[in-house]
Amino acid sequence: MALLENRIAIITGAGGGIGRGVALAFAREGATVVIAEIDEATGAQVEQEIKALGGRALFVKTDVTSKASIEAVVQASVDQFGRLDILVNNAFIPTPNVLLEDKTDEMLEKTLTSSLWASWWAMRAAMPHMRKQCWGRIVNFYSIDTETGAWLHADYNTAKAGIVGLTRSAASEWGRFNITVNAIAPTAMGATFHKLAAENPGFAERSAAARPLGRSGDPELDIGPAVVFLSSEMSRFVTGETLHVDGGLHLPGYNSRPANVPVREY
Repeated sequence: MALLENRIAIITGAGGGIGRGVALAFAREGATVVIAEIDEATGAQVEQEIKALGGRALFVKTDVTSKASIEAVVQASVDQFGRLDILVNNAFIPTPNVLLEDKTDEMLEKTLTSSLWASWWAMRAAMPHMRKQCWGRIVNFYSIDTETGAWLHADYNTAKAGIVGLTRSAASEWGRFNITVNAIAPTAMGATFHKLAAENPGFAERSAAARPLGRSGDPELDIGPAVVFLSSEMSRFVTGETLHVDGGLHLPGYNSRPANVPVREY
């Protein structure tokens, strides 16, 4: 029996990158995947990819900056399939890579809304359905960037720090309903990776060399199985945990200081 057989899962931002990889990994393990994605073309494409594998999938256009849109995809899952077992909060909207002093309130608001608020709304919408069946799995996406204080990502780092607090609070309070809540900190060859690799010669090689395992991660083959684990009965005694899935990058960390920023400016 597949690890996620007969489970119904919502994955936000599943139209590409890591989200798509997780969606495909879920489908291969028997899950019915609800693709909560704002881009109609990519969302529909992943739905067809899953169906081509013999799986079940439903694309629901979802704007994670809208509470109503998030609540609608949760309801769509229940209406279509009768239940909701797994929620994976992956989506977020990136903002320009600029220094903290140049980040605007609007940038912070966009990042907080698409990451922290979106996870908050989705979790609260999903919980009653999981509580009713006395079983649920929630996986939130964290980032090593918060731990290293990654340059040019101050708003993102702030939002992801909140994700850890939210994850631990929900794990503590919702364990009484047999709902586990964990966070994953992945790095993989998603959309951002390929963009940086195209714009910066040698980036892919440097990125691989920075990891103890000596390679960069594949969204489906490396990140997907870790999320499957946290969403299955295999992790039934794991909650409130933050799991790094980054080829060991969190061990040495990394220096993200831009080359054009001097060490001292006074």
